[in-house]
Formats: sequence, structure tokens, C-alpha cells
Amino acid sequence: MKRKWLKIVAEKMSYFASLQLFCAISLVLFLKCDSFPKDEVWALTSFKEAIYEDPRLVLTNWNALDADPCDWAGVSCSSARDHVMTINISGSSLKGFLAPELGRITYLKELVLHNNNLIGTIPKELGVLKYLEVLDLGVNQLTGPIPPEIASLTSVKKINLQSNGLTGTLPPEIANLKNLEELRLDRNKLKGPVLADSNSGFRPKVHGMYASSANLTGLCGASQLKEADFSYNFFVGGIPKCLAHLPRTSFQGNCLQHKYLKQRSDAQCVGAPAPKAHQTLNSNSQPLEVSSKQHHGTSKPTWLLALEIVTGTMVGSLFLIALLTALQRCNSKSSIIMPWKKSISQKESMTVYIDSEMLKDVMRFSRQELEAACEDFSNIIGSSADSLVYKGNMKGGPEIAVISLGIKEEHWTGYLELYFQREVADLARLSHENTGKLLGYCRESSPFTRMLVFEYASNGTLYEHLHYGEGCQLSWMRRMKIILGIAHGLKYLHKELDPPFTISELNSSAVYLTEDFSPKLIEFGSWRIILERSEKNSGSIGSQGAICVQLNSMEERHLDIQGNIYAFGILLLEIISGRPPFCKDKGCLVDWAREYLELPEAMSYVVDPELKHFRYEDLEVLCEVINLCVNPDATKRPSMVELSSMLESRIDTSMSIEMKASSLAWAELALAS
Repeated sequence: MKRKWLKIVAEKMSYFASLQLFCAISLVLFLKCDSFPKDEVWALTSFKEAIYEDPRLVLTNWNALDADPCDWAGVSCSSARDHVMTINISGSSLKGFLAPELGRITYLKELVLHNNNLIGTIPKELGVLKYLEVLDLGVNQLTGPIPPEIASLTSVKKINLQSNGLTGTLPPEIANLKNLEELRLDRNKLKGPVLADSNSGFRPKVHGMYASSANLTGLCGASQLKEADFSYNFFVGGIPKCLAHLPRTSFQGNCLQHKYLKQRSDAQCVGAPAPKAHQTLNSNSQPLEVSSKQHHGTSKPTWLLALEIVTGTMVGSLFLIALLTALQRCNSKSSIIMPWKKSISQKESMTVYIDSEMLKDVMRFSRQELEAACEDFSNIIGSSADSLVYKGNMKGGPEIAVISLGIKEEHWTGYLELYFQREVADLARLSHENTGKLLGYCRESSPFTRMLVFEYASNGTLYEHLHYGEGCQLSWMRRMKIILGIAHGLKYLHKELDPPFTISELNSSAVYLTEDFSPKLIEFGSWRIILERSEKNSGSIGSQGAICVQLNSMEERHLDIQGNIYAFGILLLEIISGRPPFCKDKGCLVDWAREYLELPEAMSYVVDPELKHFRYEDLEVLCEVINLCVNPDATKRPSMVELSSMLESRIDTSMSIEMKASSLAWAELALAS
């Protein structure tokens, strides 16, 4: 009898052990499913959403619905795949902002975003990354001051902020960076002494305690500093003795009192940029709380039955709780706050630096002025899904074209405001006979208004003349002059401006014609992309004039010089053929023309049939240039300097050639009559 009871007990205990093992496996799966911190996924997604141009499609596999970001491009995780350790996305032409949410990636060791097109400021929230060892934001377009909170990065060994537009002085709290070995701040607009004074009100926390401001000694406090570069800023004073071991070239191009160093001129130093304050507002987040209920079984008189019931109930309850919660967490998708789609109530959570000095040299019009000039905004000369274009006459001034951005106030974010300012400032620096002249802008809150004011080009767009107007207006000679004008404009944008400027959607719709058919390149494409992104959170967008310009992706051609050169080749083909870049029946223009471009005897088939006369010598050089521009290997495409030289030297637009063409046309007209 005793053996029988022992056997029963052994069987029951084996059964319970199996249940416990099964439950333990379920719990492990549950923990594994939910092991990756949601804050880190949210931070990465927020970073992606603050990037509005990704021409190389680096962030394509950054899927907000994927709970495990360890396989995302540029992201490296810990060996246990439970934390993000590295973000390294360099040289990818990303254009956008640094999301403050990056500060939520607690265990991040390296943040490398070198050589992109990031704008805005360095978020102070990065200062909480206590394990960060490498911060590389060099070669971007960041502005504003270096946040003093950066001094809280007590583990950091390398900071690279070179080649940006940073302003203000060095924060004296940098003395707390005891492990800092490399600091690169060259080619910015920083001012003040290299050895910062301890006059800031901010005191970083070091090991849980606030550092005493009396102990701060600026860069001399960074005892491990071996490499540093402060060149080409606006620093004043002398070179600190504690930095005497650095090469003298690390201090050149400033306003220092050093007779053996090449420094800026007195005029430049007098006009050194002043430091600017910035305002930030932060959002508070609440941690997710998960509660579980405990279930208690009732005891029974028989100890074996009681053991069976109690243990079974507990195991079953734990199993069900683990299974249901795991399924719920694995299947449900965490809600992501999209920085591009914040409502008005969420705007206060953004950290965006608005540079009040950025547009100081650009004319600002009032809505009332533009309303009067454009006849109460009734003189509409163009429209699209994202904008309206009005024609106006300024009192005692030129004719104007006013582009009103069509976006609702609730969709307008701090990111967009900064982008608006940057683009207006960028457009305002264009000054060439073949680029559109920005006269000013309008920015008002009531009613909500964002407008751009351009010099009016009376003959509309090249697209309209090629595909909807009278083709006879664009003779061969006139088309050659338009081509040379576009080439001059692009050469100016790519070579003569620093930094270079590209047309995001270079096509015949971006070329406006003056009264004498002189071409003006106008940049509208980037506005379309950003406005559509803000409302729909979508990627690339289509355009009737630009669908077929790049074989592998539309966005790839929008944002770089080589993409502009490819688009220039397509534009040349459109001008000489009179065909749109894409049509449903015949597909891409470049595919249709390819078989003719390389055969001298077949080149004439490319020419617009409406043209009665053309010069074969011109056609020959144009086909040669088109082939060079559309080379699939972007590295083999010539620069606009070379292309412009080829066209200028081999296309004759002299008066004698034009008169000869005109006389032939008149003779043919006389014979026909």
C-alpha cells in the first residue's frame, strides 16, 4: 500500500514537473518576445520620421511595426539583442532633423551620422546618454549652440562636430569630460575664448551629484584630450597652455591674438556671429505598467488532492497569464508618435531651434501687401495639390509670382517651420540670370500664411511650350539658347555656390521663360516633397514631368549633383524631341531614344517633327552630351562645368546662324504660298 502511494506521488510530481517546465518555456518565450525596450524602437522610429529625404533609401527597412530593430540598416545591438548599442549612418545624404527621442536609447555607445545633410540643432536630450563613447555629427548643416548638457556624456571619448554652422561659445562644463580624447569643432561659427569660462547656469550631474561650477576649467579640465581642431571659427584671445601640445594648424582661421598663425581679417572678426539663445520644451512620458492578478486555490481535506489542485491551479494560471500577455504584446503594435504628424496639443513636446537671424537679410512681405498686389488673391495663374500661384504687381515695383503653400495649420510643425526658414534662406542666396530670383517671403499666423515671392517670368514654363503651346514658338535656335541658359544656371548652382545647390525636380516644369525666352531655373520640388510628407507621411511622390528620370528610384536623382546631371540629359532630350519624359503608350523617353542616340544616321529621328529646320552639328553634340549624362555609372558622368563648355564651344547661336535659319524659313514659307 505504501509503495502504491509512493508511485502515485511520483507520477503526480512528474506530471507537475512537466507542467512547470512547459510553463517556464512559455515564460521564457514571453520574456523574449517583449525583451526589446519599446522606448528604443520608438526613438529609432522618431529619428526616421524626422528624416524627410533619404535618397539612398538607407532607412527603407526601418519598420515601425518590427519590434526588433537589430537588423535595421546602420543599427547594431548587444550580443543578447536586447539593446541598441550603435547607430552608424554616414555619407547617406539624409536630410532632416535630429530627433530628441534619441536620448531614450539608454545604452547607446556610438552615434555616427557623419557627412549627411542634417539641419536644426543638437538636441540637449543627447546629454542623458551616459554610456555614449562616440558622438560624430560632423559635416552636416546643424545650427545653434553646443548644448551644455553635452558635458553629461561622461563616457564619451570622441566628439566630432566639424563642418556645421554651430554658433555661440564653448560650454565651460566641457571640463567634466574626463575621458574625452578627440574633439573636432573646426569649420563652424563658434566664438569666444577657446578656454571657456565657467559662467553658465547649467551644472551637469556627474555620478548622481551636481558638479561645482567653481571647479570647471573649460577644456583644460579634459585631461585625456590628445587630438583637437578649433580652426576656421571666430575664437578670440590666446591659445591655452594646456593645449600647447596640439598642432598650430588646429587654431588657424580664427580671430586669435597669435602673430604666427593665419587668422581671419579684422573685418571678418568684427562681424563675428553672435551667440543665440534657443528655447526648448520637453514632453513627459509615462512608463508602461503591467499588473497581474494572483489566484488562490482553496485547500481540500486530502493532502494529495490538495497538492494536485493547488499546484495545478497555480501552474495553469501562470501559464495562461504568460501565454495571453505574450500573445497580446507580440501581436499588438506600440503606438508611435510621428514627429511629422503632431497635433497642435503635441507641438509643445518638440525641441526645435528657430533661428531668428536666418532670414534677417530676406525681404518679408505682409499678407496685406501681397493681397493688394494680387488683386485679393483672385489672379490665379497656377495650382497644384500643395500650392497656389498668383500673379501680382507691386506698387512701383516689378511683376511678381506668389506661391502660397497649401498646408493646414494643424499640420505645421516646428520641424516644418525650421525647414521653411532654411529653404527661404537657401533660395535667397541664388543670384544668376538663369535662376529664379526670390524677392521675399510672407509668414503670418492669423490667418495662417506661408508664401514665397518670386520675380515673375511672363512666358510660363518650358513644359507648357513643349507640350501644350504652339511648337513653332520654339525654333531650333531658340531651343539651343534655352539649353545653353539652363547649362549656365546649373554650372552656377553646382560650382559657383558654396555649398552647392541642386534642383530637386529638374525637368521642363522647373524651367520658367521670360519675355525673351531666357530660361530661369526655379526650385519647387523640395516643397512638394516636404508638404506631402507632412500630411501623409509618405515617401517619394510622382510628377508628370519627372517620373522616368531615374531607373532605380525617383528620389535618387532629386538630391545630389550627379542626379541633376542625369536629369539634365533627360531635359535635353525632351527639348529637342518635343516628347514628355514619360507617356503611358511609349514608356520612358530615354528608353525610346537610346537606339537612335548612338547611331549618326538615325539621330534625326529624335528631333521634334514640328521643327522644319535644325543643325545637324548641334544635334550631334547634344546626343553626345545626353549619352554622357545618362550613363548608368554616376561616377563617369561629367560635371556641369565640362558639359557647359562642350555645349558653348560647339553650338553656334550667333546672329549670322540665326539669320540664316530665318531666311530659310521665309524662303520655305514663300514657296509654300
